[in-house]
Amino acid sequence: MKTFLRITFLFALIFTAAATIAVGQRVIKGTVYMDGKLAAGITVEAHKGGSMMTSFDGKYEIEADAKTKWIKFTFIDEVKKLEIAGKPGDTFDYAFTGEIPSGNEEAVSGDICLLSMEQLLGSQDQDFMNGLSLYTEFYKQKDYDSALPYWRELYTKYPKCTPNLYIHGAKMFEYQLANAKTDEEKDKILVEYMKLYDNRIKHFDNKGYVLGRKGTTWLKYKLLEGNLEGDEQVKALKSGYEWINESVDEQGDKSELPILVLLMQTTKALFKLGALPKETVVINYEKCNAIVKHHIENEEDAKKLESAKTVQVYIEDIFGKSGAADCDALISIFTPQFEENATDVEFIKTMLRRLRQAGCDDSELYENATGKLYELEPSAEAAFNMAHRYLKLNDLEKAKGYYQQAMEQETDQDLLSTYYYEYGLFIFAKESALSEARAYAKKALAINPNLCEANMLIGDIYVTASKNFKGTNLEKAAVFWVAVDYFNKARRGEDCTIDAGKKVSTYKKYFPNKEDAFMEGLQEGKSYKVEGWINETTKVRF
Repeated sequence: MKTFLRITFLFALIFTAAATIAVGQRVIKGTVYMDGKLAAGITVEAHKGGSMMTSFDGKYEIEADAKTKWIKFTFIDEVKKLEIAGKPGDTFDYAFTGEIPSGNEEAVSGDICLLSMEQLLGSQDQDFMNGLSLYTEFYKQKDYDSALPYWRELYTKYPKCTPNLYIHGAKMFEYQLANAKTDEEKDKILVEYMKLYDNRIKHFDNKGYVLGRKGTTWLKYKLLEGNLEGDEQVKALKSGYEWINESVDEQGDKSELPILVLLMQTTKALFKLGALPKETVVINYEKCNAIVKHHIENEEDAKKLESAKTVQVYIEDIFGKSGAADCDALISIFTPQFEENATDVEFIKTMLRRLRQAGCDDSELYENATGKLYELEPSAEAAFNMAHRYLKLNDLEKAKGYYQQAMEQETDQDLLSTYYYEYGLFIFAKESALSEARAYAKKALAINPNLCEANMLIGDIYVTASKNFKGTNLEKAAVFWVAVDYFNKARRGEDCTIDAGKKVSTYKKYFPNKEDAFMEGLQEGKSYKVEGWINETTKVRF
């Protein structure tokens, strides 16, 4: 009987509004939500005003004093308060839990005010104006530490006031990340930074553009130092890839060129890690290439047109090096183009580079184009291509002669560094000339320190050398310290990140053990010199 009375009383309250003040100077009304749905049974009480309980439509309407400061919402024994002093209007929708459903642009959710800057200034919202003044003044002075507390208050309470909140917020998060002391601190800031992008989309849309920025930021800071391995590396890449990919799908032909390059870079990396299928690499290449072609065909500005053409080369280069480019597919694409451009030296050079990068240099097309290039222009690059041709035919003497001709004639330093590296790889693989191969790899690095393949080659040379290195067990194992040093250097290069990371994981297992090091008086972090022809200084680690 008591239970029945309680239920009857509840429904009586739901359907009956009880005003407690006979005369009011202000009528406040609105709708209350719980988890995005209309909320019944919420007691609404105004400061210096009346109270009532919401019905099934979630609506309330109560009389209040002109100086009412707050509205209180009570559900069972949970109480929440909404400050309304200084806020414009008399309608305040409220989310007791969750959020107010989209479409109610003028609503207030908890202490969140979804008004624009123009509306807030027009209503003379003192909290907003004071916070805006303080944060912008510090921001202009680049005193971000002082600006952040005031910015954060506006960002939390007035998220729809101006897009500048998000633009400035991004710059201040960049500042915080640059000055973070620990990885844990960086991760915490980065999580908040990602939420900034989500809220910008929520309140100002422009989803495709903002997702591009979000993905770029995430990849920049998660992969910048190259210290992620295995599942962590895949997870970080996958998150950034998904945001970038969605950005390109949203933006279509309006996609920014750097975002297209980043999409192809992450696609290639995930494919090499076994996290994306070959078909996805091809689909993304075709998608990016089509968008770049649209830019090229419709761009009137000369500088922007040149940038688009450069990006097209990057995208084709990434695709060519991805390992997903089918030789059959590339040959079917290039064969008719070669027939049309058989006397165009620059076209033949570009085509041969792409075929070589994709491992298609044993094809009839490559052989014919190589001979034609050498006939048209017996240059250093033509000699280099001829070396590749004879290498595939297993005519090592002729290959060696053309390699040497290419290195003697080349004046372009970037190409020369590549020739040095490839010749070092050639004599390492075919002649097992370890010391000579290392010398050419170091020549390549002296010209181009960013040639990650040369660092990979030196690491591989030292791994091979460890098998016959003379000395104690510790001295032999110490060779792996030096090898991993070079693989770590190689990880900094985009083209080597994945393969070098795998080699670091593999070969650090062969480091000297602590017991042997202890017996030799070695301490972790101290310098150690590997003697013999290797003659490299490294650090003790386990």
